Amino acid sequence: MSGPTPDGAQPQSTPTTTFRLMYRSRSRLPDDGRRVELGNIFSVARSRNKASDVTGALLVTDGWFVQTLEGDETTVRDLFARIETDPRHDEVRLIEARDVPDRVFSHWAMAKVAADGEPDIPLIAGAKGVTRAAGRGTTPEADAVLDVMRAAARDAEAAP
Repeated sequence: MSGPTPDGAQPQSTPTTTFRLMYRSRSRLPDDGRRVELGNIFSVARSRNKASDVTGALLVTDGWFVQTLEGDETTVRDLFARIETDPRHDEVRLIEARDVPDRVFSHWAMAKVAADGEPDIPLIAGAKGVTRAAGRGTTPEADAVLDVMRAAARDAEAAP
Protein backbone atom coordinates (compact mmCIF):
# COMPACT_ATOMS: atom_id res chain seq x y z
CA MET A 1 0.00 0.00 0.00
CA SER A 2 1.37 3.40 -0.85
CA GLY A 3 0.46 6.95 -0.09
CA PRO A 4 0.82 9.16 2.95
CA THR A 5 1.25 7.65 6.40
CA PRO A 6 -1.45 8.32 9.05
CA ASP A 7 0.39 11.48 10.13
CA GLY A 8 0.36 12.75 6.52
CA ALA A 9 4.05 12.18 5.83
CA GLN A 10 5.13 10.54 2.60
CA PRO A 11 6.67 7.07 3.10
CA GLN A 12 10.42 6.92 2.73
CA SER A 13 11.60 4.67 -0.06
CA THR A 14 14.34 2.27 0.81
CA PRO A 15 17.41 3.04 -1.25
CA THR A 16 18.59 0.06 -3.22
CA THR A 17 22.18 -0.77 -3.91
CA THR A 18 23.96 -3.39 -5.89
CA PHE A 19 26.84 -5.48 -4.64
CA ARG A 20 29.85 -5.61 -6.98
CA LEU A 21 32.70 -8.09 -6.65
CA MET A 22 35.78 -8.18 -8.90
CA TYR A 23 38.55 -10.76 -8.79
CA ARG A 24 41.57 -11.87 -10.77
CA SER A 25 42.85 -15.43 -11.14
CA ARG A 26 45.46 -17.36 -13.10
CA SER A 27 44.09 -19.65 -15.79
CA ARG A 28 44.94 -23.33 -15.57
CA LEU A 29 43.25 -24.16 -18.87
CA PRO A 30 45.50 -26.19 -21.15
CA ASP A 31 46.16 -24.72 -24.59
CA ASP A 32 44.55 -27.70 -26.32
CA GLY A 33 40.84 -27.52 -25.69
CA ARG A 34 41.06 -24.01 -24.23
CA ARG A 35 38.66 -22.50 -26.75
CA VAL A 36 36.01 -25.17 -26.12
CA GLU A 37 36.39 -24.86 -22.34
CA LEU A 38 36.07 -21.07 -22.51
CA GLY A 39 32.90 -21.50 -24.57
CA ASN A 40 31.53 -23.80 -21.88
CA ILE A 41 32.45 -21.32 -19.15
CA PHE A 42 30.64 -18.46 -20.89
CA SER A 43 27.59 -20.55 -21.73
CA VAL A 44 27.12 -21.94 -18.21
CA ALA A 45 27.90 -18.60 -16.56
CA ARG A 46 25.37 -16.71 -18.65
CA SER A 47 22.63 -19.25 -18.02
CA ARG A 48 23.23 -19.48 -14.26
CA ASN A 49 23.76 -15.76 -13.86
CA LYS A 50 20.51 -14.97 -15.63
CA ALA A 51 18.63 -17.37 -13.36
CA SER A 52 20.25 -15.77 -10.28
CA ASP A 53 19.88 -12.16 -11.46
CA VAL A 54 23.66 -11.74 -11.55
CA THR A 55 25.23 -9.59 -14.24
CA GLY A 56 28.85 -9.04 -15.08
CA ALA A 57 31.78 -9.34 -17.38
CA LEU A 58 34.73 -11.69 -17.80
CA LEU A 59 38.07 -10.67 -19.27
CA VAL A 60 40.22 -13.54 -20.51
CA THR A 61 43.88 -13.27 -21.47
CA ASP A 62 46.27 -16.08 -22.32
CA GLY A 63 47.09 -16.57 -18.66
CA TRP A 64 44.54 -14.71 -16.55
CA PHE A 65 40.87 -14.14 -15.83
CA VAL A 66 39.42 -10.92 -14.42
CA GLN A 67 35.73 -11.06 -13.61
CA THR A 68 33.19 -8.59 -12.27
CA LEU A 69 29.92 -9.85 -10.77
CA GLU A 70 26.96 -7.67 -9.78
CA GLY A 71 23.77 -8.48 -7.92
CA ASP A 72 22.46 -9.37 -4.48
CA GLU A 73 25.36 -9.57 -2.02
CA THR A 74 24.57 -13.02 -0.67
CA THR A 75 24.09 -14.43 -4.17
CA VAL A 76 27.33 -12.88 -5.47
CA ARG A 77 29.37 -13.96 -2.43
CA ASP A 78 28.01 -17.53 -2.70
CA LEU A 79 28.89 -17.59 -6.40
CA PHE A 80 32.39 -16.30 -5.66
CA ALA A 81 32.88 -19.00 -3.00
CA ARG A 82 32.14 -21.63 -5.69
CA ILE A 83 34.39 -19.87 -8.19
CA GLU A 84 37.29 -19.88 -5.73
CA THR A 85 37.26 -23.68 -5.63
CA ASP A 86 37.06 -24.15 -9.42
CA PRO A 87 40.16 -26.12 -10.54
CA ARG A 88 40.29 -24.30 -13.88
CA HIS A 89 42.14 -21.45 -12.19
CA ASP A 90 44.23 -20.61 -9.13
CA GLU A 91 45.83 -17.59 -7.47
CA VAL A 92 42.39 -16.06 -6.96
CA ARG A 93 42.76 -12.49 -5.71
CA LEU A 94 39.87 -10.29 -4.65
CA ILE A 95 40.18 -6.82 -6.21
CA GLU A 96 36.92 -5.21 -5.08
CA ALA A 97 33.85 -6.15 -3.05
CA ARG A 98 31.46 -3.34 -2.20
CA ASP A 99 28.03 -1.84 -2.58
CA VAL A 100 27.57 0.45 -5.55
CA PRO A 101 24.60 2.63 -6.52
CA ASP A 102 23.77 0.79 -9.74
CA ARG A 103 24.80 -2.09 -11.96
CA VAL A 104 27.07 -1.09 -14.80
CA PHE A 105 26.50 -4.36 -16.67
CA SER A 106 22.72 -4.44 -16.19
CA HIS A 107 22.09 -5.82 -19.70
CA TRP A 108 24.88 -8.39 -19.64
CA ALA A 109 24.29 -11.80 -18.05
CA MET A 110 27.99 -12.23 -18.83
CA ALA A 111 30.07 -10.36 -21.36
CA LYS A 112 33.38 -11.23 -22.92
CA VAL A 113 35.67 -8.32 -22.21
CA ALA A 114 38.55 -7.97 -24.62
CA ALA A 115 42.11 -7.09 -23.88
CA ASP A 116 43.25 -3.65 -25.01
CA GLY A 117 42.46 -2.84 -28.61
CA GLU A 118 39.85 -5.54 -29.23
CA PRO A 119 36.08 -5.04 -29.17
CA ASP A 120 34.05 -6.09 -26.15
CA ILE A 121 31.29 -8.59 -26.87
CA PRO A 122 28.20 -8.17 -24.71
CA LEU A 123 26.48 -11.55 -24.79
CA ILE A 124 23.12 -12.51 -23.35
CA ALA A 125 21.40 -15.82 -22.70
CA GLY A 126 17.88 -15.91 -24.06
CA ALA A 127 15.21 -18.35 -25.09
CA LYS A 128 17.05 -18.95 -28.37
CA GLY A 129 20.43 -19.56 -26.72
CA VAL A 130 23.40 -17.25 -26.36
CA THR A 131 23.45 -14.25 -28.67
CA ARG A 132 25.18 -10.91 -28.97
CA ALA A 133 23.44 -8.19 -27.01
CA ALA A 134 21.92 -5.33 -28.95
CA GLY A 135 24.39 -2.58 -29.65
CA ARG A 136 23.81 -0.51 -26.55
CA GLY A 137 27.41 0.55 -26.14
CA THR A 138 28.86 1.20 -22.73
CA THR A 139 28.35 3.96 -20.22
CA PRO A 140 31.17 5.99 -18.66
CA GLU A 141 30.59 4.01 -15.44
CA ALA A 142 30.95 0.69 -17.27
CA ASP A 143 34.05 1.96 -19.06
CA ALA A 144 35.60 2.84 -15.69
CA VAL A 145 35.01 -0.69 -14.38
CA LEU A 146 36.34 -2.19 -17.63
CA ASP A 147 39.46 -0.03 -17.26
CA VAL A 148 40.06 -1.46 -13.77
CA MET A 149 39.60 -4.98 -15.12
CA ARG A 150 42.07 -4.40 -17.96
CA ALA A 151 44.60 -2.84 -15.57
CA ALA A 152 44.31 -5.89 -13.27
CA ALA A 153 45.01 -8.20 -16.21
CA ARG A 154 47.98 -6.10 -17.35
CA ASP A 155 49.40 -6.08 -13.81
CA ALA A 156 49.06 -9.86 -13.60
CA GLU A 157 50.75 -10.39 -16.96
CA ALA A 158 53.62 -8.07 -15.99
CA ALA A 159 54.23 -9.67 -12.57
CA PRO A 160 57.21 -12.04 -12.33
